[in-house]
Amino acid sequence: MLKPAMGPPGGRQTPLCRRDRSLRPLSAEHSSLKETIGFLRAWLRDPLRVAAIAPSGQALARLITSEISGRTGPVIELGPGTGVFTRALLARGVKTEDLVLVEAGADFAEALRLQFPGVRTLCMDAARLRTAVPFGARPVGAVVSGLPLLSMAPRQVFAILSGSFRLMAPEGAFYQFTYGPRCPVPPNVLDRLGLEAHRVGRTLTNLPPAAVYRIRRTDAHARRDGGDARHSSMGRDDPPLAPQSSDGAR
Repeated sequence: MLKPAMGPPGGRQTPLCRRDRSLRPLSAEHSSLKETIGFLRAWLRDPLRVAAIAPSGQALARLITSEISGRTGPVIELGPGTGVFTRALLARGVKTEDLVLVEAGADFAEALRLQFPGVRTLCMDAARLRTAVPFGARPVGAVVSGLPLLSMAPRQVFAILSGSFRLMAPEGAFYQFTYGPRCPVPPNVLDRLGLEAHRVGRTLTNLPPAAVYRIRRTDAHARRDGGDARHSSMGRDDPPLAPQSSDGAR
């Protein structure tokens, strides 16, 4: 004779389709597994665009958002994927109306709209950011990037950075993580845009270990662009750039 399946303490059976507070930890674990499987499927469809084979971890999410709060103002997230950084930004106090997600993958974008209904999601290439006006006249306080810059052409990286800083306040910052040993933005791109990069920190608990860089205008460019950030000289046509080294991952 088959024994009945074990249920919750006390012998009371709980239908799996019913929402029960006692099942919340399992539900969160299931959600994480579902995100990982979805991420892996997206990588199998387009490995060059997704680059990583698993979503970023919580430690990296906390690190890349550590300098951002509700006082930062409008925030743009590039390449949010499954929304790991998005959840961290909202937990830091960023208002839903002050957050815009830019995701090129249609499947990811649709999932983000369902998961964060109060946050605006734009399904577009981040290299076209200069054509967008996500917050009207309000300058952006920070851009958080989960994009695989090391797998992109220098011209594409230039377009992403120039478009981001065109929308950004003079004191705004661009946050980028990498699995590589150095800043993933080529030095010639930083020089041409008048930017400088500083490492915020590194997390060894992420798989694989990752570092986060803060990219800002140099003091001279911040003073020059202290007027209307949308009319910064960074909106000019992309100049030719030397090929980027492909060392490191993502």
